[in-house]
Amino acid sequence: MKILVTGAAGFIGMHASQILLARGDEVVGLDNLNDYYDVQLKLDRLARLTPHANFRFVKLDVADRDGMEKLFAEEKFDRVIHLAAQAGVRYSLVNPHAYVESNLAGFMNILEGCRHNKVQHLVYASSSSVYGGNTKMPFSESDSVDHPVSIYAATKKANELMAHTYSHLYGLPTTGLRFFTVYGPWGRPDMALFLFTKAILEGRPIDVFNHGKMKRDFTFVDDIVEGVIRTLDRVAEADPAYDANNPDPATSNVPFRVFNIGNNNPVELMAFVEAIEDAVGKKAEKNFMPLQDGDVPATYANTDALNAWTGFKPETPVPVGIGRFVEWYRNYYKV
Repeated sequence: MKILVTGAAGFIGMHASQILLARGDEVVGLDNLNDYYDVQLKLDRLARLTPHANFRFVKLDVADRDGMEKLFAEEKFDRVIHLAAQAGVRYSLVNPHAYVESNLAGFMNILEGCRHNKVQHLVYASSSSVYGGNTKMPFSESDSVDHPVSIYAATKKANELMAHTYSHLYGLPTTGLRFFTVYGPWGRPDMALFLFTKAILEGRPIDVFNHGKMKRDFTFVDDIVEGVIRTLDRVAEADPAYDANNPDPATSNVPFRVFNIGNNNPVELMAFVEAIEDAVGKKAEKNFMPLQDGDVPATYANTDALNAWTGFKPETPVPVGIGRFVEWYRNYYKV
C-alpha cells in the first residue's frame, strides 16, 4: 500500500515507518521539523528512513492548507497514519495557539485530504490525556471524556469528534488511538524517561512531581507501533450492536472506532525512577514537587477492545523497555 505517515521524523512516526517499509509498503513521510525539541534528533531519525527505496520525505506543515491539498491530490494515498501534532501537556499551558493550529486546523486538512481523495482508512493519534479528570480505573473507551484538564487534551478529544463527523457525513473509516505514556529508544527529550536519564547521568537532581505519587501506564514504543499497524490493517466499520438510545463513545453506526493502547499495568513513578537508576547504575537525587497544572495523578488503560479487534495486547515490562532506552541513549549521546 501507499501510506502517508505524518510526523515521520517524530518518535512514533519513525518507528511506524520502519515497520511499514520492512513489510513492503511505500511510505511518504511528512514532517515540518519544527524546533519544539532538538531538530538534530529528528534529522537523525529521518536518516534511518531516507536510504530506503520505498521512502520519500516531504517537509510540510499539516496546518498548510494549500500544501496539504496538493500533496493528497498528487499522491493518492491508500491509507493515512496521522501522528503529527503539537505534543506535550505542559507546553500547552504556555503556547495554546500552537495546539489549535497543528491539532485542529492541521487535523481538518488531513480529514479533507482523505475525504476528497478516497483514502481507505485514517488512523490518527489521540491521547490518554482525554480522560482528564476521570477517576474510575482502568480508563475505558466507553467512558465519557468530557472533562479535559489541558488544551492539549481538549484538542485530542476534538479530533475524535471531528473524525466521527467525517465518518458520518462521508463514510470515511477512521480509527483514533489513545496512546498511554509512550517511551523507548529515540524518544522525545521532553518526556520523563529522557529527562530523568539525562539528569542522572549528568549528576543533576530530577524533579519528581506530585511528590512521587503519580501512576502512569507506561507503554513501550514497539507495542504502540504494533497496535497502530494492526488497526491500520483492520479498517474501521460500523458497529452492528451500536444503540443510539444508549450510545457508546468508542463506536458508532458509521465506520468510526476509538481504542486505548496502553500496557494495562500502571506503574508508580518512584518504581519507574528505580528502574532507570538500575539501568543507569546510579542513584538519582530527587526534588519532590507538587502536581503540575494540566497533569493527572494516574492513568490506566483498559485494552480489552483493542485486543478483541486486533488480537494484540501490549505487554513489554517497564524494566525491559527502560533498559533498551538507556542503552540507546548511551550509544546515541556517547555517554
